[in-house]
Amino acid sequence: MESVEEKVSSRKLEFEGSCSSANRPPRHRERHGKSPRRRREAKKSHRKANGQEQTGSDLRAEQHEASETPVVVEETNESSPKRLERCRRAHFLHGPYPTTHFGPKACVLPNPTSVMHIQDPASQRLTWNKPPLNVLVIRKVRDEGLLEPFKELCRFLVEEKKLMVYVEKKVVEDGSLVADEMFSSVRKQLCTFREGFDDISDCIDLIICLGGDGTLLYASSLFQGSVPPVMAFHLGSLGFLTPFKFESYKTEVDKVFEGNAAIVLRSRLKVKVVKGLFQRTKQLSKPEENGTGPQNHISPETAKITLQLQVLNEVVVDRGPSSYLSNVDLYLDGRLITSVQGDGVIVSTPTGSTAYAAAAGASMIHPNVPAIMVTPICPHSLSFRPIVVPAGVELMITLSPDARNTAWVSFDGRKRQEIQHGDSIKITTSCYPVPSLCCHDLVYDWFDSLAQCLHWNVRKKQTRLTDASDTSDTEN
Repeated sequence: MESVEEKVSSRKLEFEGSCSSANRPPRHRERHGKSPRRRREAKKSHRKANGQEQTGSDLRAEQHEASETPVVVEETNESSPKRLERCRRAHFLHGPYPTTHFGPKACVLPNPTSVMHIQDPASQRLTWNKPPLNVLVIRKVRDEGLLEPFKELCRFLVEEKKLMVYVEKKVVEDGSLVADEMFSSVRKQLCTFREGFDDISDCIDLIICLGGDGTLLYASSLFQGSVPPVMAFHLGSLGFLTPFKFESYKTEVDKVFEGNAAIVLRSRLKVKVVKGLFQRTKQLSKPEENGTGPQNHISPETAKITLQLQVLNEVVVDRGPSSYLSNVDLYLDGRLITSVQGDGVIVSTPTGSTAYAAAAGASMIHPNVPAIMVTPICPHSLSFRPIVVPAGVELMITLSPDARNTAWVSFDGRKRQEIQHGDSIKITTSCYPVPSLCCHDLVYDWFDSLAQCLHWNVRKKQTRLTDASDTSDTEN
């Protein structure tokens, strides 16, 4: 078996060459004495004088560059509202422009009729710039029932498709696979990697998952940047995110390799855990009186980012082992929105709205909707309902200064850690979605999953009346 380092080195030069044109420096803006409105009017009049009109594509490119331009905010002792006004200009309510290149060879088929940067769902089709060569196969561990499908798929990809197959090292070292002499020739051709040690993000063209929804979440965690297309086969328990049936896997894989397959872009959350950044001073007046709420004190010299993640389902903040209520403050774009007193709070993507958030009473959102959902967990309030905010905002969660205990946070059920006073969790929409391949289309697949997995709106049909005169509402 060849190690992943030998394969990555040969692919890295090709990947860097293909991405060199995308890594352009941000556009620099000169500081003028004119106001932003006068500068825009001057540019507009200059275009008219030259007989040029700003097209929709120019506007999209301009907004995209503006969203990628870093905004440096100096930390001073000025009041919070002034700093908030400067930071707010860097956000767009419709969220960041998602990247449409997935791995070295896959991208979304361009659609010239799209409005702004949100494509028509029916037009989201996958195409290949080059034929895919490297496939990552993720198998659900501790499930002996998946052993035969795994061997059958690997044999098909290696011997018939002549592809390079990457598999996690602990999967290949399974005792049942080692003891199978019939599979030994295929096993020796598999490339292995170890999570947390080997970086395979720049050499995978396609991901195939065998198992349940957890395999797709695991695939998302392996790629903290651009994610290759994901093809998920339903071999687990629930299978809400796995639309393909393994019985016809050869036909389905061939269709994907041919291109023009429907995909749904599942947005992710970009999460940062910052230690010692945020502190809240005592409130001297009620928020209703001055409209600004309590003053915030930021200490950048003591701040330290301890964790950065891309999350597909949700970020969960809960009370942990403590018997006290959790008491956390929720900020939106730097402004205090509310304090959550209860068992915790869930910040989820539209994909995660059918997971833990649905169990906590939230609505279910189609994954193509650009939004972030905030759902309280058993709030100690009868009026605290789940809310949906635009995808472009930044949420921040901190411990309330009156909190009696610390809080705990987890990301897609992993990397659980304690949050103490002074720590903060910053959450916004990532520009790296998970391109999930659809079996039929992104609308039918979602409603089919609602009906088959969650039994959405399933009830006995009301019988029809045999005689119209039997109804009490009919007047004779």
